[in-house]
Amino acid sequence: MRIILWLSLAVSLFAQKETVNLSPGVVTDDHPQLLELLKIRRLYVEKLAGGDTAVQIRDMLIGALQGSRLFSVTENPEKADTILRGSAEDLVFTDVFQSSEGLHARSQIGSTRTTTASRGVGLSVGENESVRIAERKHEATVSVRLVSKDGDVIWSTTQESLGAKFRGASADVAAKVTRQLTEDYARARRLSGAPLPAPSSAAMSRP
Repeated sequence: MRIILWLSLAVSLFAQKETVNLSPGVVTDDHPQLLELLKIRRLYVEKLAGGDTAVQIRDMLIGALQGSRLFSVTENPEKADTILRGSAEDLVFTDVFQSSEGLHARSQIGSTRTTTASRGVGLSVGENESVRIAERKHEATVSVRLVSKDGDVIWSTTQESLGAKFRGASADVAAKVTRQLTEDYARARRLSGAPLPAPSSAAMSRP
C-alpha cells in the first residue's frame, strides 16, 4: 500500500512539472536584471576611451541609439537616468597573403670506360612563382555598459567588426551594439509581459 502511495505521488509531481514546462506563454530567463532596461527614459552616451577613433564611434552610437527609438538620447548628463560608458577603437592593419610555388628537375647521365675515355650529359630545369597580396583593413571594437544613477551596471556588451557590405567597421560595430541592446530590451518586455514595441527603423536592419 505504501509503495502504491509513493508511486502515485511521484506520478503527480512529474505531471505537474510537465504542465509547468509546457504551459504556453511562460517565459524563463536567467538574467532578471534585464528588467532594469525598461526603466530607462533618458540615456547619455559618455565620452568613450580609446583615442581619436572613439570620438567617431561615439557619434555613430548616438545616431544608432536614437534611430532605435528605445529611449531618449540626451547630450545633458544631468537629465539622464542612465549612462552608457566604455571604450572603443578602430584599428587599421594590413592583411598579407603570400604563397610560393616551385618546380625543379635535374637529370644527369654519365659513363666511364677507362681512365682516358668518359662521357656525360646533364639537364636542369627550374621554375619558381610567388604571390604576395597586401590588403588594408579596419577592425573596430566596442565594449560598453549601461550604468544607472546608483552606479549599478544593468547591461553590457562587447562587439567587433571588420566592416559590412554597405558600411565601414565603425558604423557596423555601432549598429551591432544597438542591435544587441534592442534584442535584450525585447527580451525584458517579454519577461514583464508588456507588449513589444514597433519594429526598429531601417537603420537597424541587418546588412
